[in-house]
Amino acid sequence: MFNLPNTITLIRIAAVPFLFILLASPGEFWSLVLAIIFVAASITDLVDGYIARKYQLVTTMGKFLDPIADKLIVNTAMILMIPLGRIPAWIVAITIMRDLVVDGVRSISSSEGLFIQASRLGKKKTLAQIIAVTALLIHYPIFGVDAHLVGTIILYIAFVLTIYSGANYFIKFYRRVGK
Repeated sequence: MFNLPNTITLIRIAAVPFLFILLASPGEFWSLVLAIIFVAASITDLVDGYIARKYQLVTTMGKFLDPIADKLIVNTAMILMIPLGRIPAWIVAITIMRDLVVDGVRSISSSEGLFIQASRLGKKKTLAQIIAVTALLIHYPIFGVDAHLVGTIILYIAFVLTIYSGANYFIKFYRRVGK
């Protein structure tokens, strides 16, 4: 139950309160610190999955916690940036609704004995969200680049991937269960 990959996932979840604390601290320095913590937490997603697969440490708990950790950290960061004016509330709302629908579809599929794996499109969506959120957390110009503008552009790309991958999951679900 508790193994290295699951512990890494739990550490990623434990990073969430730092979003609250550091987003309340204005300024370029704390924004950069927060972005670094966010990226580190996001990278652990790759690490825990790699370790779990390579050393055959995949567990039911890990399969349950890993996607929750991903959504928790990304969605919490997006929610907290709404009152700061860094991200539109409608994008966050639709993103969270998509996540709930996809989780519901995967849950129903699982109860029917079918497993709908995370798609490459869904993984691209997550990567785009992580890059967008990182840039929006930095917010200030860095190395002559307007981080907020870059983050906003990538956020809209992530949003398109969010809608498209959500529809893709639903279509897969319908083809398998809806017949």
